[in-house]
Amino acid sequence: MAAAARLPKGLCGVVLRDDGRPDRAALARRLARVCRQRRLVLVVAGDWRLAQTVRAGIHLRGGCGRVTGRVTGRVTGRCGFGATASVHDGADLRRAARRGVGLAFVSPVFPTLSHRGAPVLGAVRLGLLVRRSKMPIAALGGIDGVSIKRLGWRVGAAAAIGALL
Repeated sequence: MAAAARLPKGLCGVVLRDDGRPDRAALARRLARVCRQRRLVLVVAGDWRLAQTVRAGIHLRGGCGRVTGRVTGRVTGRCGFGATASVHDGADLRRAARRGVGLAFVSPVFPTLSHRGAPVLGAVRLGLLVRRSKMPIAALGGIDGVSIKRLGWRVGAAAAIGALL
C-alpha cells in the first residue's frame, strides 16, 4: 500500500499477488481505491472474480489462462491492455501471446532476493525474448537503478519489488 501511494501518478501499475492472505479481498478493495486515485493500473493475480469485484485486470502466472473462478481462452480485463502475465521462458511467452495478454513480466532478469538461487536470464537472453515477442515486455527480477541501465533498449518497461521497499 505504501509503495502504491508513492508511485508516479498515471505512469505505473500494481500486481496484487498475496494469495495466502486471509484478508486479500479487503486488501484488494483498499489497493483498488489507491490505484484509482493515482491513475495506476491494477491487476489481480490468479483470481478472476476478485479482479472483477475491484474492477481490475487479471494477472496470469506462467502465461497460463487458468484462474480461480474461470478458465479462459483469450483473456480480457479492465486495465486498458487486457491482462498481464509472468513469463520465465519462450514457452511461457507463447502461452501468454495465445491468451491475448497485453504485457508480459519477464523474470528473473538478474539475481533477486525474491527468487534466491533461481537461474537468471541476463540482458542478452531477455533481448532475444523481446525480439520474439509481439507484446510489450517489462523486465522483473533484480531491477534497480544500476541494473536497469544494463538493459538499455531491450525493454520498454521495468518492474520492481524490493527496490520499492
